[in-house]
Amino acid sequence: MGYYYGIGGEFYLIAIVFAAISMIVSHRLKSKFKTYSKIQLRNGLSGAEIAEKMLADHGIRDVKVVSVKGMLTDHYNPMKKTVNLSESVYGERNAAAAAVAAHECGHAVQHAQGYEWLKMRSVLVPMVSVASNLSMWVIIAGLGLFGGTQSYTIASIGVAMFGLGTLFSFITLPVEYDASNRALAWLRRKNMVGQQEFAAAKDALKWAARTYVVAAIGSLATLIYLALRVSSQRR
Repeated sequence: MGYYYGIGGEFYLIAIVFAAISMIVSHRLKSKFKTYSKIQLRNGLSGAEIAEKMLADHGIRDVKVVSVKGMLTDHYNPMKKTVNLSESVYGERNAAAAAVAAHECGHAVQHAQGYEWLKMRSVLVPMVSVASNLSMWVIIAGLGLFGGTQSYTIASIGVAMFGLGTLFSFITLPVEYDASNRALAWLRRKNMVGQQEFAAAKDALKWAARTYVVAAIGSLATLIYLALRVSSQRR
């Protein structure tokens, strides 16, 4: 009973460990944002106004800033060309809101300037959306429902599909860090925030980036395990 459809208990241990780490980092991130949401901006600008100013300063006129529901649901949509800010960012006038708004605009700037890592990630999106949903099913089918060379081949295809998602996770890292660097550089260059506000924005974005780091490392650890598990079937 140590295996379920060919997947060992180690797989679940890896999943549990990284899920726990992810929860800790996510909790820390929310705590940071709650703290920095109490630091009001001296210029009195809202997250939406910060975003609009950063876009305009980079000559970007075809991207709209819109409000979306939820907490930490902020994102840039390159297809619709919208900077989507959560309600806690869009209308708020604090250091956390400024950090998030500027970060999402950092992605819009990347898009406008043809940032290579963003272009690579965009190319992978449609493939990853399919592969991530099917990879584990293909691996389980290969390990548990067939035998011999056919089993190994099918499971290996599943591992390759999972690997595509892992690659996507690591390509996401420079995209996110670069967007934060662009945001912080602009906030400081345009004197949009004071010293305390800048320190808060920098720390908030640092913790936001760590959620992506944890996800990438967790995906890599799972990929290595799956590759070793499938390779053992060949013997």
